Amino acid sequence: MHQKDIDDTWTDGQIWNYAAENNLTIITKDADFSNKIILREPSPKVIHIRFVNMKMNEFHAAVSKLWNEVLLLNKDFTCKCIR
Repeated sequence: MHQKDIDDTWTDGQIWNYAAENNLTIITKDADFSNKIILREPSPKVIHIRFVNMKMNEFHAAVSKLWNEVLLLNKDFTCKCIR
């Protein structure tokens, strides 16, 4: 599910709360979400995939290639890095 499928006008805070309330995982290229984990509890799962200056369609294509690893990260929910 993509944010635009719910409401593409939502703020990061609204996305965060929706994910936490619905036991969803946020997959993002935005450091704001991974930084919130430190400051806010309870937190939803957040998978922060770091890419350099990437457009959203390029990000989706890259995540599609890494999807099996993303699923494993979500299942294990441990802090790991994919390079």
